[in-house]
Amino acid sequence: MEKFKPFEKKIWLSSPTMHGDEQKWVNDAFEKNWITTAGENINELEKQVADYAGVKYAVALSCGTAALHLSVKLAGEKLYGQAKPNQGTLQGHRVFCSDMTFDATVNPVAYEDGEAVFIDTEPDTWNMCPKALEKAFELYPDVKLVVVAHLYGIPGKIDEIRAVCEKHGALIVEDAAESFGATYKGKQTGGFGDYAAISFNGNKIITGSSGGMFLTDSKDDADKVRKWSTQSREAAPWYQHEEIGYNYRMSNIIAGVVRGQMPYLDEHIAQKKAIYERYKEGFKGLPVTMNPFDANTSVPNYWLSCMLIDRDAMCEQVRGENKPLYVREAGKTCPTEILETLAKYNAEGRPIWKPMHMQPIYRMNPFITANGNGRGQSNAYIDRGAVCDVGADLFERGLCLPSDNKMTPEEQDVIIEIIRSCFE
Repeated sequence: MEKFKPFEKKIWLSSPTMHGDEQKWVNDAFEKNWITTAGENINELEKQVADYAGVKYAVALSCGTAALHLSVKLAGEKLYGQAKPNQGTLQGHRVFCSDMTFDATVNPVAYEDGEAVFIDTEPDTWNMCPKALEKAFELYPDVKLVVVAHLYGIPGKIDEIRAVCEKHGALIVEDAAESFGATYKGKQTGGFGDYAAISFNGNKIITGSSGGMFLTDSKDDADKVRKWSTQSREAAPWYQHEEIGYNYRMSNIIAGVVRGQMPYLDEHIAQKKAIYERYKEGFKGLPVTMNPFDANTSVPNYWLSCMLIDRDAMCEQVRGENKPLYVREAGKTCPTEILETLAKYNAEGRPIWKPMHMQPIYRMNPFITANGNGRGQSNAYIDRGAVCDVGADLFERGLCLPSDNKMTPEEQDVIIEIIRSCFE
């Protein structure tokens, strides 16, 4: 007999949570016929987000990736000048990037014809390792741009990373797509980089179904991004274009949805925190830990609750390019078994982000660890026995847990028991 029954209604990893105010502002756009990439919803949302994030300017864009792309493009232009025709602003230049992240963090470097150099993760927050970053500057002293992400809503070691960047005269693009509402020493993430991006994708802490925001304290930079995002139209009575532009502006409809979500951001964060703490309490006695953060400096937004299995509690697990395999062993488990078991009972989990240096598309890019090894200028693998590859280890042993803020405590109790059963 089955110990558990499948959930009648699927428990999602993280799905949109709507409140009704969103429809009000969408209807407002319809009634005023602002069904375009301009309107009151966009104007008001930009003000609200800038105020919340503690920056002077916010530019509403079609997605977080668009915000990252224009951040990287802007940084490249600042550092290296305007691009030649059919050439990105980073042509021939390397950029240091977070290794453990979604590929949207690093793809804009390729869009602008640069080369991403991946910086290993540190175990304290699962974010970019400042020691590895310093090693990277020793290997590549000419690099002048760093793209850093805050993983799963937990701020990285911002002071240490900024100190390294300032020492080497490098600009920072801050990917706060997952961390909107999280703070470091009382300041919102998205306010530490020279440029920053946040996301309103359907699974984020608040959503518009899509959408993103570029953040800056520079009016000139905000105006530049706003121009680029509307096909770089010049101030002429006809369509005049003197540089490459993009169709990246946010829809006034999407802005209405996000505008209706903004009053509930803190409520969503509180709900996500409660989920994290229930998991932490429910897993007591198991050989696991939750995704960590420094409580002395950071207040996460707890977007996704994640779990890391102790090394000696891992059963054998092998992952190919598309399919995983594992060998069941009493008293032990692995992310693959837990995720398959959750799916069996109609609950959604997910593997930890596969590090960028392990992705087929980026396998030839340099990768730097805290001891300076990894993949260096020769693009050849160093003996893994001598490399502290934190990101690969987290990917091997970690998983993202169902973190939907509409999940009831009773449903979460069942999920906890399902996971505990995998260790039997």
